[in-house]
Amino acid sequence: MKRTLTVIIEREGEGYVALCPEVDVASQGETLDEARDNLKEALELFFETASAEEVRRRLHDEIYVTRLEVTVD
Repeated sequence: MKRTLTVIIEREGEGYVALCPEVDVASQGETLDEARDNLKEALELFFETASAEEVRRRLHDEIYVTRLEVTVD
């Protein structure tokens, strides 16, 4: 079964941190591609090893990513 998930990647120091907010799984890498690939591996391991109950408990089907403008003094 295939599932499309949200990935947020952020630069942190000299590398990148990748997060999947649907199940709150994160990974990191030295490059964008490495961070994304490491997150994919972490997600596949999560779905392979987690019980059906844990997947149901952690999986959020509605995730919205947007940008918001705020005033900064």
